Amino acid sequence: MLIYILVAFSTFTLGAAWWMYRPDAPRAPLEALWAQAPSQFLPIAGLRLHVRDTGPREAPVILALHGFGSSLHAWDFVAAGLLDSHRVIRIDLPGFGLTGADPTRDYSDTRAHAVLLALLDAMHLDRVTMLGSSMGGRIAWSFAAAHPARVERLVLLAPDGFASPSLEYGRTPRVPLLMQALPYTLPDTLLRSGLQPAFANPGALTQPLFERYRDMMLAPGVRHAIIERMGQHVLQPPEPMLARITAPTLLLWGDQDRMVPVSNARDYLRALSDARLVVLPGIGHVPMEEVPGQVIDALRAFIPGATPPR
Repeated sequence: MLIYILVAFSTFTLGAAWWMYRPDAPRAPLEALWAQAPSQFLPIAGLRLHVRDTGPREAPVILALHGFGSSLHAWDFVAAGLLDSHRVIRIDLPGFGLTGADPTRDYSDTRAHAVLLALLDAMHLDRVTMLGSSMGGRIAWSFAAAHPARVERLVLLAPDGFASPSLEYGRTPRVPLLMQALPYTLPDTLLRSGLQPAFANPGALTQPLFERYRDMMLAPGVRHAIIERMGQHVLQPPEPMLARITAPTLLLWGDQDRMVPVSNARDYLRALSDARLVVLPGIGHVPMEEVPGQVIDALRAFIPGATPPR
C-alpha cells in the first residue's frame, strides 16, 4: 500500500532528505504502546515474531496477513468482531511492524512461507483459513498454492500478484538511488500523502490511525527492510500457481480501490477454480480498517464459526 510513499521519495533531493533526518524510534517505547496484551513475541524461524492470538481455542482458525507497510494492528477491529466465534491469529510479517527486520535479509515469498509453516507447526495447527490484504493477499494465495494441505479456505482483500504498467514479470526491480534516503527520513506530510489514497473516505484516516502507521514505519530496521524487499521481489506469472489452489476462495474488493483496482478481480476469477467475489461499494484499498463491520459480515458468511455460548 505504501508504494506511493516510495515513489514520492524520488522527488526529494538528497539535500532535502538531510534536513528531514528521522532515525528509527527506540524499540522499548514502541512495544510499550503497540505490543500490549494480547501481543506476544514468539521465536519462529529465527525471528522474534510479533503475534496476536484471540478468540476461542476450539474455534475455526483465521491467520491474517497485512499489506505492504502495515502491521497486524490492521486486523484488530475484525478480530474483535469475531471474538465469540473465530480464533484470529495475526502477525507482523518479516520486515514490518514490531517483528522488524529479518536476520536472513530474505524477503521473498518463499521465506514468508517458511515462517508461516514454522508458526503453524509451533502452534500445532494443521489447517487454517488464510486471510490476506494486498501484499499479504499474495503471500496468502501463494502459500495456499505451495502448501494446499495447510489451507482450508482463502480470503483475499485486493491481493496483488498480476503485472501492471509499472511492474513487469520476470524483471529484477530497480530501486531508485534517492530511495536510499527512506531509512533516514519520513516526513509526516509525505507519509500522509502515501496513505490517503488507500481510503475512499478521507475521514477514515484518523490521526490515531496515521500515528500508528507512522510508528510502525519508524520501528527499528523496518525502513531498511522495505528497501531490501523492494529490490528482491521479482514478479512471476501467477496463473500456474493460482491453478494449483484447491481451497474455496473469497475475494473482497472495494469498488473505489485506487491501488489495486477491482477490475483485477476478473484475473483471479478466471484463474481460480473455486472463487467468488464480493464488491464493497464506496470502499477503498483497506476495507478491514475502513468498514470492518462489512468485512466481519463477509467472513461470517464464508467461514462457519463456533456457536457462541448462550
